[in-house]
Amino acid sequence: MSNTDVLLEADKVVVEAGRRTILNQVSANVRRGEIVTLIGPNGSGKTTLVRVLLGLLKPDSGHVRIHPSLRIGYVPQRLTIEPSLPLSVGRFLKFGVSRGPNQQAGRRASVLAEVGAANIEDSRMHDLSGGELQRVMLARALLRDPDLLVLDEPVQGVDVTGQAEIYDLITRIRDKRGCGILMVSHDLHLVMASTDHVICLNHHVCCAGRPEAVTRDPEFQSMFGAEIAAQLAVYHHHHDHVHDVDGRPVPISVTADHAGHSHDH
Repeated sequence: MSNTDVLLEADKVVVEAGRRTILNQVSANVRRGEIVTLIGPNGSGKTTLVRVLLGLLKPDSGHVRIHPSLRIGYVPQRLTIEPSLPLSVGRFLKFGVSRGPNQQAGRRASVLAEVGAANIEDSRMHDLSGGELQRVMLARALLRDPDLLVLDEPVQGVDVTGQAEIYDLITRIRDKRGCGILMVSHDLHLVMASTDHVICLNHHVCCAGRPEAVTRDPEFQSMFGAEIAAQLAVYHHHHDHVHDVDGRPVPISVTADHAGHSHDH
């Protein structure tokens, strides 16, 4: 990828709050067509970094570069709606979307179908399941035709089966639209199989790279435990290649040893 593919970039960002350093010399970027996931313990600075990248918070030092005319679709971690408010899905989708084609009912129905939530436009927001709500939130973000999707804990309130479906949907959206995706997540097992690049944050960048390389990093293993790291290193898929530590594809032959089994990616 060229530099023109970089949508957002933080360079040696520092954010301080009183005597506390929230972010210390943090560098990160998101490229078009790439899924980047921020992981780390609670209070590690993940939300702060997202706010810096989106231009909502000015760092104390360092630089943030945003691609010109970048359109961002944002899905927050939580959405609180007053239960007595008779807000339908259709009306919710109208909020925050500028006038034009994206306000048309046909456009809303098309995007709902894209996220697997067809035929619920007349449903009340308060009556939706956790999975349906997340899909509607995604639909609202997609109505902006974003170059970049920012997803803060995108499977919040979704059951285990639904979580896998949401991550699969996010990958399909990236594949179809070619947009960049920045996720914040605690769901290590699912998200590590659904991302291209991982940034492990604990006020500084502990490690970063492809998931299979990050799980072997001593700092990652120290933070999450060697047993979890070993579990995350194994992926079930149908690819005809693996990646080396630098992310380069290495072809594999499908043999009896590989058939029907996962392998160390």
